Amino acid sequence: MFDLTDKIALVTGGNGGIGLGMARGLGQAGATIVVVGRNEEKSAAALRQLQSAGVRAESLPCDVSREAAVQDLFARIADRHGRLDILVNNAGSTVRKAPQDFTLDEWHQVMDTNLTSAFLCARSAHPLMRAAGAGKIINIGSILSVFAAPYAPAYCASKGAIVQFTKSLAIAWAGDRIQVNAVLPGWIDTELTAGAREQVPGLNDRVLARTPAGRWGVPQDLAGIAVFLASAASDFVTGTAITVDGGYSAS
Repeated sequence: MFDLTDKIALVTGGNGGIGLGMARGLGQAGATIVVVGRNEEKSAAALRQLQSAGVRAESLPCDVSREAAVQDLFARIADRHGRLDILVNNAGSTVRKAPQDFTLDEWHQVMDTNLTSAFLCARSAHPLMRAAGAGKIINIGSILSVFAAPYAPAYCASKGAIVQFTKSLAIAWAGDRIQVNAVLPGWIDTELTAGAREQVPGLNDRVLARTPAGRWGVPQDLAGIAVFLASAASDFVTGTAITVDGGYSAS
């Protein structure tokens, strides 16, 4: 039920953090992983890590916020593999500032990386998945899709939108046997959140105090949900947003 042998999985932002944790889980379940990121050196390091764990993986450079670059990326996937079974829209960034201090360029940077990229990749994935007769799309939101932070207005807006975008795709493409779901990670120890702990006083203590699991999450904590949502086990699950937060949102 959870076997992903012979499946092709593309993970944007798969060269670090949550994306790499999910890529490892999908690969260990049998999928061939295509790691997509802008930093080729970082992607090469991620590739070595995956391959050393026995995962079949390759990397392709792409700025997934650019339409032409995404179209070229998916044309290369089609040429190389002839199919795409799983898409994980994980690419993300943030700018930590009060709303009144945001520039328009900073707003667009966050929205384009977190939200527009998911639209561009999903749109390009659809014909490949439809031709294959099925597909799985996993969009990465955040618990800040539900809660909010005063220092992350663009990030919160983009992640809230991811949930509604997920629902729209799920409804639109159900007839094509494409399931689309969102994962809402809690406080996960990554390069991105390391910056938050440096810039937001008291954040580490507040997270630990509110999280029943008593710790920050790690990228590997997202591997299982990725395998579930990418596999036949979730064929009747679509349009959902599943939190993976150690109980933070329930507390």
